[in-house]
Amino acid sequence: MATVTFDKASRIYPGADHPAVDELDLHIENGEFLVLVGPSGCGKSTSLRMLAGLEDVNSGRILIGDRDVTSVLPKDRDIAMVFQNYALYPHMTVRENMGFALKISKTPKDEIARRVDEAAAILGLEPFLDRKPKALSGGQRQRVAMGRAIVRKPQVFLMDEPLSNLDAKLRVQTRTQIASLQRNLGVTTVYVTHDQTEALTMGDRIAVLKDGVLQQCGTPQDMYDRPVNKFVAGFIGSPAMNLGTFHVDGDEARLGSAAVRLPRDTVAALTEADGGRITIGFRPESLEVVSEQVGTTIPVVVDLVEELGSDAYIYGHLAGAADSAIGSGPDDSADSPIIVRVSPRTAPKRGETIHVRIRENQQHCFSAATGERIA
Repeated sequence: MATVTFDKASRIYPGADHPAVDELDLHIENGEFLVLVGPSGCGKSTSLRMLAGLEDVNSGRILIGDRDVTSVLPKDRDIAMVFQNYALYPHMTVRENMGFALKISKTPKDEIARRVDEAAAILGLEPFLDRKPKALSGGQRQRVAMGRAIVRKPQVFLMDEPLSNLDAKLRVQTRTQIASLQRNLGVTTVYVTHDQTEALTMGDRIAVLKDGVLQQCGTPQDMYDRPVNKFVAGFIGSPAMNLGTFHVDGDEARLGSAAVRLPRDTVAALTEADGGRITIGFRPESLEVVSEQVGTTIPVVVDLVEELGSDAYIYGHLAGAADSAIGSGPDDSADSPIIVRVSPRTAPKRGETIHVRIRENQQHCFSAATGERIA
């Protein structure tokens, strides 16, 4: 086991105008489960491949423990990688697949057998050791790929979207197994996914990337409660945070027929560059349905009600706002709805207009000019 450090590590592909990964500064503790998350093309898989030695580092360094591995061959880095497509040998049995890397490194046969049996017991693969991959389900194949990594006893596990080929139910089950297994083994793990729900439920910490730049790194609770900018706010959370850019009028923010009260220190923190505007974010569960007479409310026309048994989610649009909107996700626009969580017993009907208000201390304010959080 070891720490992992990206020290201003950059990767620029030939012919590209911008780095795929731009001066990544990130330290991963010994035994930590860190999740790299972000939209497609953000640089998360490239970062993982740089750590694995499969991509060159154009500037900066990568360290495993105290050892600079920037120019070290992949086979000499003492890492094990689990791929999206399992990468199993179809002509080999489960036992042979799991032990192949040890065989190549000329590990004694009895040691290979012992390690494979140990890993198979941990992963519940003992009944399948003599089967070939074609006779296994997707979840079983993924466990074989995990077992192949475990038997090597590496310093670092690298996982590149290992659950993306599984169906929804199996994904939930397998991600629980992977997180539990990592904590039992205590091996430093870097896990790449585009699914922020996976990130929130699995990682000790999450690192969010956009356009090759690290946006924020912290615990799942930190990311959810105090996103540092508009992008992280809209990306982390399911359903996504609602975001809208309002005009500031005294101690209120207004957007069409919507009005939100602002704390005085928030108004004072606005700069000339903001131009009298502010971006306000609020999560679906941070809204409460109130009477129209309250005054400072957000009127929402209900387009769809999604009933989930224990909760209901309203998807709608801002009433009376033809040229401006509040939307959910990092790219708030008229194409993305406002989302409100309500009790399924009191869910309104499609076409109704409801008035909602942000609960006290549950709104997130961002600079309209920079997108950065206003403390």
